[in-house]
Amino acid sequence: MEEKENQREFPAFPYKPYSIQLDFMKALYRSLDKGGVSMLESPTGTGKTLSIICSVLQWVVDQKQKQKSDTSVESDKNTTNDGQCGLDDEPDWMRNFVASTDCQPNDNKIKKKKNGYGLRKLDKRINKENYRDLFSHGMEKDDFGTNKECGNLQKANDGSELNDEEFLLKEYESEEEEAIGNGKSKRKAGGVTITSSSDDEEEDVSDVEEEVGLKIYFCSRTHSQLSQFIKELRKTVYASEIKVVCLGSRKNFCINEEVLKLGNSTRINEQCLELQKNKKNEINKIKNLGAEGRVRRTKGSSGCPMLKNHKLQKQFRSKISEQGALDIEDLVHLGKNMQTCPYYGSRSMVSAAELVVLPYQSLLSKSSRESLGLNLKNNIVIIDEAHNLADSLINMYDAKITLSQLENVHIHLEKYFGRFRSLLGPGNRRYIQTLMVLTRAFLQILLNEKDENCASQDATKTAGAKSAFDSSVAINDFLFSLNVDNINLVKLLQYIKESNIIHKVSGYGDKAASLQKGSAHKDNGESCEEASLLSGFRALVDMLLSLTNNDGDGRIIISRPRTKSLGKQGGFIKYVMLTGEKIFSEIVDQAHAVVLAGGTLQPIEETRERLFSWLPPNELHFFSCSHIIPPESILPVAVSNGPTGHSFDFSYGSRSSLTMIEELGRLLCNLVTVVPEGIVVFFSSFEYEEQVYEAWKSSGILDRIMKKKRVFREPRRNTHVESVLKEYKKTIDTLSDGPREDPVNGAILLAIVGGKISEGINFSDGMGRCIVMAGLPYPSPSDIELLERVKHIEGLGDPSSTKPSKISASDEYYAGDVQAGFTILRSCRRRGKEYYENLCMKAVNQSIGRAIRHINDYAAILLVDKRYASESSKRSFSHPTNKLPQWIRDRLVSATNNYGEVHRLLHQFFKFNKNRGYQ
Repeated sequence: MEEKENQREFPAFPYKPYSIQLDFMKALYRSLDKGGVSMLESPTGTGKTLSIICSVLQWVVDQKQKQKSDTSVESDKNTTNDGQCGLDDEPDWMRNFVASTDCQPNDNKIKKKKNGYGLRKLDKRINKENYRDLFSHGMEKDDFGTNKECGNLQKANDGSELNDEEFLLKEYESEEEEAIGNGKSKRKAGGVTITSSSDDEEEDVSDVEEEVGLKIYFCSRTHSQLSQFIKELRKTVYASEIKVVCLGSRKNFCINEEVLKLGNSTRINEQCLELQKNKKNEINKIKNLGAEGRVRRTKGSSGCPMLKNHKLQKQFRSKISEQGALDIEDLVHLGKNMQTCPYYGSRSMVSAAELVVLPYQSLLSKSSRESLGLNLKNNIVIIDEAHNLADSLINMYDAKITLSQLENVHIHLEKYFGRFRSLLGPGNRRYIQTLMVLTRAFLQILLNEKDENCASQDATKTAGAKSAFDSSVAINDFLFSLNVDNINLVKLLQYIKESNIIHKVSGYGDKAASLQKGSAHKDNGESCEEASLLSGFRALVDMLLSLTNNDGDGRIIISRPRTKSLGKQGGFIKYVMLTGEKIFSEIVDQAHAVVLAGGTLQPIEETRERLFSWLPPNELHFFSCSHIIPPESILPVAVSNGPTGHSFDFSYGSRSSLTMIEELGRLLCNLVTVVPEGIVVFFSSFEYEEQVYEAWKSSGILDRIMKKKRVFREPRRNTHVESVLKEYKKTIDTLSDGPREDPVNGAILLAIVGGKISEGINFSDGMGRCIVMAGLPYPSPSDIELLERVKHIEGLGDPSSTKPSKISASDEYYAGDVQAGFTILRSCRRRGKEYYENLCMKAVNQSIGRAIRHINDYAAILLVDKRYASESSKRSFSHPTNKLPQWIRDRLVSATNNYGEVHRLLHQFFKFNKNRGYQ
């Protein structure tokens, strides 16, 4: 009877739930009631996604039902309460929500003023200023057309020169700065073209539905994981009962073949925005000026053929509403059939959707939330695959500009300024000159033209003949060393945002290049990203924005060119964000509840310290459940010795020895005789896998392996991974069902920890009967960004100093200096060292967790390294096995004597499970 009551709590669950699934759903339901931050851990393969769906949506249904019931009972009371909204017996967050949706008609009107892409428009006052400026440009036409300052345009025809007026900036005097700065423009710095305005879009405003209340935002790391979520949602009744929209990147959604040919995500984004800019430019052309000074604009069509017909966009939204929950592939298919853009079509449905499914980047990035119109206030945020949330979050706020981008931007700023100097007002001249000063200073520090401006001069002196290519410096020190600390970067960024300087200079540069005889075309052999002037400008804006952070929030990495050849030199300046606490607090403060879900979230203390240390312990809810599989379905073994007795030691100094590589090969030669179907072997890097593969090939070990199983290798290019996996699965399915006399009985896949295969790929059943982890995949200690994060985390919670000077006397490092990295790591007392170890074990856990996918699945897991089996420090928390998931750790066997024990255990394990027949 009690079991039936438990099942009725979540009637949408399509199957009879296991006890751990019920426990998980109850824990999540309680967390949503309490609000705040929750961390819920459920091993991969336990139906976590389905449990999240049924628990969260059941809670939403219950809350709406309660709200509806309470509203009807208390309606008379509310209408006599001085016209105010809200129910006294409701929780504060629900009362606030009711007030925001029902009692603020003015706000609703504002929200409804969105264009067909779900993006807010500019304040009307700002638009009128733009129109006045456009008219004033026309008044200057005669002076403008006769100006010959730009030598590049002297051979152009008259028509081309007369059209230069479109590149002239509107007046931006100091008196205007305060007024414009207080405007309500929603344009994103560095991406002005995101905001567009057109009559067509205004006509389409009524098609966009009002903001619905109580939204759920579900986000995950990859598009494939989002598609998996939609597939699980379709198994429930909620798929047809709630409005769902799935968001994704332009690269995944775009159906414009000409744009897709660009291949690179950055160029696809830029081209899409450029097409929207072209539309805006066409629409803003002045057609007539009436007696009252009103501006009448021409009808314009989008630069992209997939957005020309707004009726099709409306039909696209209607189709989505009719068909229910659609994943990215479904939306793209629908868009292709209708010949209308699925990217903007899905974005326009955000306001009306009750469940928004989207990638990490779109929700965690503040600028992305604003451009998409995501409202987190009093809503629910679910972050799945949250094991690397802290690192993923801060990586989003990194900024990088390359040497070639800087050179490109600086040259075009100089050309633009030389051409229009006499026509620009003092405000524009001052800010453009400031930009030129900054780009020149960045170039000098990269090219090391002036020793006094070089942030690493002391390190260079002490290094002797060794050149300090990479250096790390604090934000303030960086600005002081460039002698630009007196520049007001906030005002400069405001100018860039409001003036449209990026597109004026870029447009002029493109036109000037196209008008030169024999000028280089866009496809001149340079890399896609660095050939784009727009890309360079956006990188510069991102870097300037990063420099406005607090001094302790991040570090500046200066990487100087390693060669002096005529080609690309490879130098760059990068800002590395070190703390995500303030960024994440914005999400927590707005949302009613934030849920972090994953297969392995421990150690949770690290995540708490890095993302919400300000949160009282009683407001952080944690729940962890065991696995659904019986103990006999998994065999984790720590393997310390190989078949010939050699000890396995894949530490940095030993892993490249031929003895170690050949011993690993002999282990696999034995495994292929006892393990049926598929074996997945994980290596620490592509470089090490290449080294091992070539050694096996030359020694004959590879031939011995291939007598029993075909060998596949993870490709470096992600686009090739799917085809390799399909062939791997096909081989296993074909050979496993083949005649017994066939000596080949399956396949081996050589994969990379942290690669595409280790994240989100399921090796259920025969695809992963045995997972082999070769060594402990610690990240390279020569990575300067990693060392900066280690140093920062080591100093967390230390009130005496935000800068852990005890770690290193110098903040300068040398590219590829592994020993210097090890020295820093050894100097760490606790937190920095634990963080470094956690990075390794989180990667291990993600990789080995790919094998068990359902209750009838079974697999062996071999942890091949003597450090896994070491008994000396097992009581220490930092021991590798103590950071394994509990369901693996509880069943781990340490084979410390000889390989014969390993072989015997494997033989018994597979014999037992074969006889069990998946029962």
